[in-house]
Amino acid sequence: MIPASQHFLCTGPAHSARRIALCVLGLLFGLFALRPVWAAEAPPLVLGIFPNTTAKQIVETYRPLANALEKTLQRRVEIYSAPNFKSFVDRTRQGEYDLLLTAPHFAWLARQDAGYRPLFKYAEPVRGLLVVKSSSSYREVDALRGRTIAIPDPLAVIVLALQAELAENGLNSGSDFRTLNADTHVNAAMQVVKGRADAAMVGQLPFLLFPSEVRRQLHVLLETPPLSSLTYLTHPRIREADVQAIRKGLLAFAATAEGQAFLKKGGFGGFSPLNGNELNAFRPYALQTQKMLQGAQ
Repeated sequence: MIPASQHFLCTGPAHSARRIALCVLGLLFGLFALRPVWAAEAPPLVLGIFPNTTAKQIVETYRPLANALEKTLQRRVEIYSAPNFKSFVDRTRQGEYDLLLTAPHFAWLARQDAGYRPLFKYAEPVRGLLVVKSSSSYREVDALRGRTIAIPDPLAVIVLALQAELAENGLNSGSDFRTLNADTHVNAAMQVVKGRADAAMVGQLPFLLFPSEVRRQLHVLLETPPLSSLTYLTHPRIREADVQAIRKGLLAFAATAEGQAFLKKGGFGGFSPLNGNELNAFRPYALQTQKMLQGAQ
């Protein structure tokens, strides 16, 4: 409703040009008053999502969460990602994201390189999965010696963890098996389904988002121990009051029916507090990633 103080008399017989101009201005002012205040005053909050699924899946998955944050923060929330892990890490270092959701080893780098502050993690731990085609004869890890394994990205924490697991089984990347970079988890899995790779390394959370017909064609050959899940962090430019509002908004969203559906679909479990010490466990993977990034420049 337009405030009473902004009503203008625009009916009746002919008006002077000045009266008409005032009427038009008054109506326009009233229409602007109908818009949410945050739409005009607050810049959008940029939510950066780790590109472990396709851009379409990222938007479909996180739009409900972004909508809930918009209501809490009274400002627009825009979802951004990156075409690959390297560019996502680069954009994180440059501070392009206000609210960041990323893998734990990248979270360590975000804190070290750009001062991002840990907020939450998903409560349900994740695992790296080594999958083969269900119809294949591969049922032992050693059967992959000399074979090709598709990976989503060399920088993915599940790739680093699975390579460590395979090394413990006497299989080392480069000398005992070849890797094929497929750019995303689902692409890595599809290399197996289509017979272009003998196995694939994928994350448990992306695996749950695969179409059911894809999951049915895959057999899990090896799992990593549980790993801390994706982590939410805030950029240091975000005011503490806004950080607390984000925290409140995420928890409120988790308590709604839509939030419960979001958490169940992704296998996230819920939002769990995260402190800086927990990230330190991923320092070795983070430093390994940092070295790989420097070598790629």
